[in-house]
Amino acid sequence: MQRRLFDGGFAGICVPREYGGQGLTPAHQAAFNRAIRGYDYPAEIQASTFVPCLALLLEFGTEEQRRRHIPAMLRGEEIWVQLLSEPGSGSDAAAAVTTAERDGDRWILNGSKTWTTAAWTGDWAICLARTNWDVEKHRGLTVFSFPISTPGVEIQRIELVNGTREFCQEFLTDVVVSDCARIGDVDAGWSVVTRWLRHERTISGGSPYVTGSGNRQSDGPHDPRSMVELARRLGTIGDTRTRDLIGEAQALQLVSSALVESVTRKMATGALPLHAAAMLRLFGGTKNARRATIAFELGREGSVAWSPEDETFAQVGLGYLMRQVSCIGGGTTEMARNVISERLLGMPREPRADTDAFRDVPRGPRAVGSAMRRPPAGR
Repeated sequence: MQRRLFDGGFAGICVPREYGGQGLTPAHQAAFNRAIRGYDYPAEIQASTFVPCLALLLEFGTEEQRRRHIPAMLRGEEIWVQLLSEPGSGSDAAAAVTTAERDGDRWILNGSKTWTTAAWTGDWAICLARTNWDVEKHRGLTVFSFPISTPGVEIQRIELVNGTREFCQEFLTDVVVSDCARIGDVDAGWSVVTRWLRHERTISGGSPYVTGSGNRQSDGPHDPRSMVELARRLGTIGDTRTRDLIGEAQALQLVSSALVESVTRKMATGALPLHAAAMLRLFGGTKNARRATIAFELGREGSVAWSPEDETFAQVGLGYLMRQVSCIGGGTTEMARNVISERLLGMPREPRADTDAFRDVPRGPRAVGSAMRRPPAGR
């Protein structure tokens, strides 16, 4: 499907022509998003091939990296994944302990990453690693790219509560990466990561590189129209409580669309800083979790137990089990609240106890997994 979009001239609408895109504006992408409402489109390639990987290559990649990879991404020939989160650092991306040690014109990576979406399907990855232990934690990071098939990369899939195994944990053991595959400057990876996180927060709306975001005609059982059909099927459409719930779901959808349009426009014009993308992340996560709960309540006992052939109730029940994923994946909503309070509202920042050299910051055994090496003294 992505190749069909590319052949039709609708892939990478805002990507420069020299890299395979159309070189147009976010307004053109928004118009196309409206035009395809109700049609199938290749949604799965959006995260994380286009956002954040393609976006980061456009901003921080070398000319050779852009020309080699971005056209292949737009054609659907390269799937990219992001190796960011680590088992011991939670939402603190700057606390990465995956190491990259320089060896001439190459780097040797060791460590572990987790919660990577569909890593087993990926062709390439972007990876955050620590290249300097003797400076404050934000200053000793570097971003690399490499093929998932590189020797030393081991992928283990994680089974979730609904039985799916979409997320993965990766173990990197003496993974060799050429310096020409580095994205951005050495030890300046946090500048890349801040943009990385900003792009990640726009996956549910506001990104100029995402096709169809927020414009699907139906969002499965969580779409208000699907909720109406479910209530009619159960004979509860006339209940006051049922109508209240469906009305709340519709209000959430309307507010979400208006918020995405407003915040995106204001960020583009400079009326809001780019940190305002956290507003979209926060509302999108809480909205999706609440709509999953509403659908569950509307389904009543059918949401708890259903026959094997009843796909609607299966989606409602499993959607309820997985509702908190929307508040975790792509950066937690708690982190979005921090960004909003500190960067947008000007509230005092949380005190930090890790401003010394990262080598000297106390870390428990979980922060340094079995696949990670303690940084050697003197490096």
